[in-house]
Amino acid sequence: MKLQGVMPALVTPFGEDNKIDFKAFETHLTNLRAAGVSGWVPCGSSGEYNLMSDAERDEVLKFVKDFSSEDEILIAGTNAPHTAGVIENTRRAKEIGFDTVLLAPPFYTKPTDAELVSHFKAVLEAVDVNIVLYSYPDKDGIEISYDLLDALADHPRVIGIKESSGSLQRAIGIATRYKNRIQLVSGSDDIALDFMFWGADSWICGPANCMGKAVCDLDRTYRAGDLGRAKEQMATLYNAMNILESGKFVQKLKYGCELQGTSVGECRLPLGPLSDEEKVAFRTAMEPILNW
Repeated sequence: MKLQGVMPALVTPFGEDNKIDFKAFETHLTNLRAAGVSGWVPCGSSGEYNLMSDAERDEVLKFVKDFSSEDEILIAGTNAPHTAGVIENTRRAKEIGFDTVLLAPPFYTKPTDAELVSHFKAVLEAVDVNIVLYSYPDKDGIEISYDLLDALADHPRVIGIKESSGSLQRAIGIATRYKNRIQLVSGSDDIALDFMFWGADSWICGPANCMGKAVCDLDRTYRAGDLGRAKEQMATLYNAMNILESGKFVQKLKYGCELQGTSVGECRLPLGPLSDEEKVAFRTAMEPILNW
């Protein structure tokens, strides 16, 4: 399975009643499709999956699956804090129509490499899905190591890794060490152009929620070979990307959607709202993107 293009790590819209707002969701997906995304990644950390019930997660996956077209890539986030939960979430995602899942190490437990090998192999043995690994040490507390990747790299259904460490050295290491074995997927948004240069053909992109046209244009510009223009576009995006990474990531994504004219509501507790000062700073950084 070839991963390519910009796949938004989707936010989940909530209404004033704190329930999933599917009308806003449809508007949001329609706008992203018009921007040129290549697929959909619901129920990841940008989607507040850990703040939803299993039934709500299933509703989101069914909604996105029904909205999707045959030529769009579908990747479901099926994380849980324990292996049995991941297997159950993955089994339900498969039944809904997702053949590929995005999996980080189980949160809170900080398993060893040997334990993670057993964990991912248990999922692969239990459910016939492809896995895109997700390394985000700032959030999960551990990094998906080269030893772990070595153990999984030749499994035919371990197809990629979303690398979100923010380390270009890691991206280069993965791209060169696992060439033609594991696909490098950009997950460090403020150095996404560098990832492209080192072989990332796809970008699972939280900022796409509120910068869809801009990030898709960057991807298209790079693929067309106009590196000078791609560098200019990345420079325009950089400040807003950098502010996103400074904290309250999901809150800023949702506020950015509001700035783009699509309200997707607030985050669920314990994620609190942005302060007025945070809104001003992000709105200022978004100005060149709003006028893209």
